[in-house]
Amino acid sequence: MPILLGLDTGGTYTDAVLFDPAQGVLATAKSLTTKHDLAIGLKGAMDGVLAHLPNGVKTSEIALVSMSTTLATNAIVEAHGAPICLILLGYDVKALERAGLKQALGTDPVVFVAGGHKPSGDEQAPLDLDALREAILLHAPRVAAFAVSGYFSVRNPAHEIAVRHLIHDLTDKPVSCGHELTSKLDAPRRALTVALNARLIPQLQQLIRAVGGLLADEGIAAPLMVVKGDGSLIDQQVALTCPVETILSGPAASLVGARHLSGADTVMVSDMGGTTTDIAMLRDGRPVLNKDGAVVGGWRTMVEAVAVHTYGLGGDSEVRVDEVHGFMVGPRRVVPLSLLAHLHPQILDILKAQLANDEMMPYRGQFALRQRPLDTGSEGLSEGQAKVWEALAAGPVALADLVFSPATGRNLARLVDRGLVIISGLTPSDAAHVLDRQSSWCVEAAVIGAELFLRRAIYAGWTPPASAEALARDIVEQVVRQSGHVILQTALADQAGIEGPHWGALGRYLVDRSLGPDQDAGSLVDVALKLNFPLVAIGAPVGSYYAEIARRLRTDLVIPPHADVSNAVGAVAGGVLQRVAITITQPTEGVYRTHLPDGVRDFGDLEAAAAFAREAATAEAGTLARKAGAAEIEFNHERDDKVFEQPGGMRIFMESLVAVTAFGRPALAQG
Repeated sequence: MPILLGLDTGGTYTDAVLFDPAQGVLATAKSLTTKHDLAIGLKGAMDGVLAHLPNGVKTSEIALVSMSTTLATNAIVEAHGAPICLILLGYDVKALERAGLKQALGTDPVVFVAGGHKPSGDEQAPLDLDALREAILLHAPRVAAFAVSGYFSVRNPAHEIAVRHLIHDLTDKPVSCGHELTSKLDAPRRALTVALNARLIPQLQQLIRAVGGLLADEGIAAPLMVVKGDGSLIDQQVALTCPVETILSGPAASLVGARHLSGADTVMVSDMGGTTTDIAMLRDGRPVLNKDGAVVGGWRTMVEAVAVHTYGLGGDSEVRVDEVHGFMVGPRRVVPLSLLAHLHPQILDILKAQLANDEMMPYRGQFALRQRPLDTGSEGLSEGQAKVWEALAAGPVALADLVFSPATGRNLARLVDRGLVIISGLTPSDAAHVLDRQSSWCVEAAVIGAELFLRRAIYAGWTPPASAEALARDIVEQVVRQSGHVILQTALADQAGIEGPHWGALGRYLVDRSLGPDQDAGSLVDVALKLNFPLVAIGAPVGSYYAEIARRLRTDLVIPPHADVSNAVGAVAGGVLQRVAITITQPTEGVYRTHLPDGVRDFGDLEAAAAFAREAATAEAGTLARKAGAAEIEFNHERDDKVFEQPGGMRIFMESLVAVTAFGRPALAQG
């Protein structure tokens, strides 16, 4: 049987597995993710696992390499991303106020240009090429990519295609177009999706180039695949064009891996990593998909993906005291102090000096460091941002020595928002080191970091505990409570459609009481919420928390073998799936219009239009599946006619949807 290599690049660890479809997992390895140069962490994981190839098997005989990644998901959750220019064709300025588009774009430029189409697919207004050319040349030096969304482009993509050609003629920047990502209506949400897609291109390029270089060095010529958000696989080149489809790649792969490793059919799966906790359902052995579009970081995209609820809660989440909510963990990921001192031993002396200093000092126990290379040239930074960036050139710098003014703080925050810089501070991983549950990094740095945290001001109802050990226990308790909280929030949202913000005071009280360590014998009312499905927990930190979490949720817990590399297993256990949907409308009596990926075509008969749409969709789905890396493709055809029946039996045609799904296993390298 062929041997497959699965990789997963997460926010904290990069995992690798050798997988035999007949025997299962042959070997696993982990290495720290190195965002400043992803190749370092990838090489560490690959070297570790390739050392365990079966006797007589050469690296050149590996038949497939597939990877999942949480980088896209984490970038959206943490509001990181490359600067882009969004070009809106035929949109009203008020569109920015819908779908959270304005908030998602932040300070990135938006250009409104005349153009776009009508619901019928006819041109709404001529495309203003002169205005486009001026805008492209103005913004190109300061952005990493362009995003283009035309009004009703899913009914006629001609203007988006023209703009893409113009950008390619004038610049070397990548371009994302809305019609390539979704066939659904909802212009503002389509604009949001294409903007997120453009922001993610530079990061995914960095990852795929790093993997490709390492595979070449190892003599591995196998196809390289990437996991999509629905758990299926796509070829690396397709992923580079549509990186937004890899949001929730990690959770999707974890579900596929959890199914394979546990053999469970209908369970709730909780994947806890360094940055996020991702919660989703398996029903009858298949991931439950969100047909309305994946929601990540509060943004509802138009990407069909696993129905996962992603929360900023992981082993490396920031421990903080919020002025409103008090003592809490997350949602921002920071570098654990124990890890920072492990990688940069000199910071231990800085921590000791801060501990010995009794004077008032802001930002005790916090550092800043570069996380990855610039995604634009230096012209993409303001003067103040450039000064902060240069100050971090030699390695981590204590915030107490870096932030001298509110302006410096704002410049640092912008670099953090872009994912160029990351903060280091106290985390649950540090608490695990303090409590001797983990010892892989610098324990002393974790202890000092906890002692420095105790010196923070008392506010929001939080009173510092008596010792570093007591603080560490409080952190563990907080992770248990918050984890139980988000699992119940997911369950109640799926069951009753009631999201956490709508629980009200009573709902929050009942959940908090149910998740407490023990019921108070003197209370008038006992509260006990029970999760009726077994809980499968995967991810490196789950061993420290999930036995207690499952106890408080009153459910059975499954932590399968190789739970810490479930994503990498899922990366090689999936298949290729591509779906093409073509809409048929009736713009005028007796005319049936098929809205194709490259334009429109009219017919005088519905059945003729449907037959043509089926043929065109089958050809396009097959092309996409082969381009995505599939072999031995099978097709599934669907047709849904929407007809309004009036009293008296008169039938009025509204529209028809012809959909074709192509699926198959990835093509393997020939040994």
